[in-house]
Amino acid sequence: MIHNGFFATTGELSGEGRPSEDRIAQTPGAVIVLDGVSTVTDDEPRGGWYAETLSNCVASLLAAGPDADLRQVLEQAISRIVQEHGLVAGTSPAATIAIVRLYGDTVDALVLADTPVIARTVTRSLDEVRDDRLARLIAGRPEYAECRRRLRAGHGFTELEHRALLQELRAHQLRHLNNGAPNGYWVAEAVPEAARHAVVRSWPVAGITDILVMTDGASAGVEEYGLYPTWNDLAHACRTDGPDKVVRFIHDAETEDSDGRHWPRYKIHDDKTLAYLRFAPATGWSA
Repeated sequence: MIHNGFFATTGELSGEGRPSEDRIAQTPGAVIVLDGVSTVTDDEPRGGWYAETLSNCVASLLAAGPDADLRQVLEQAISRIVQEHGLVAGTSPAATIAIVRLYGDTVDALVLADTPVIARTVTRSLDEVRDDRLARLIAGRPEYAECRRRLRAGHGFTELEHRALLQELRAHQLRHLNNGAPNGYWVAEAVPEAARHAVVRSWPVAGITDILVMTDGASAGVEEYGLYPTWNDLAHACRTDGPDKVVRFIHDAETEDSDGRHWPRYKIHDDKTLAYLRFAPATGWSA
């Protein structure tokens, strides 16, 4: 899609067994990527519904106020959804969110939870906008270590003990969600204040060549699997092959590791969404 000042291509692929809970929304000057937070139950409404509802609301607010403060836009959107749908903190579906918005001579980015934004500049530097509070929260948990140990030993994703460990991790996460707890984290859910804790960044548009925006199912191709050794390699693949082929390549690699021995993770396939925003010809870049 051609926007006012950049060209966006996207790739999306669902994980397994149900429609994707990732979402992409676009306005004339912005791209919004969300990951509906997965649950270990089939409770309704699901994260995909929340991601869809939030993306539509954020897109509407940005269309009405294209230069609005991104944190305030997100806070207003969450507040509106809470009021309209009677959501209750701690029991509501949720979503991560990343926004990249071009207005005038400035590119702005917002990230809440693990949906990173990677900007490449004309000086060949990378600027990573990420929120890794959730990753830090679970990294030291014994359940996380046990999940990885069991997968490396060949127990796979389908055993009851794997599911039980994931439920324990989920319960631990919920105790630290959107309440200002020490070492806690924030995500778009039913607490509008979470938007104030989003990570934000701005750049002059003349200094940016391209930007990657993705859910963690796609970022795993670099950060977890090393299929693309660097963000530059991922951007090069998006530019030459397109994000659709990139997410398919990551998905196929996961299929080859169907029991999680090589890359321990929560499930065989996560939903994958990847947006590639090109602001200027990336001359001088090489993978």
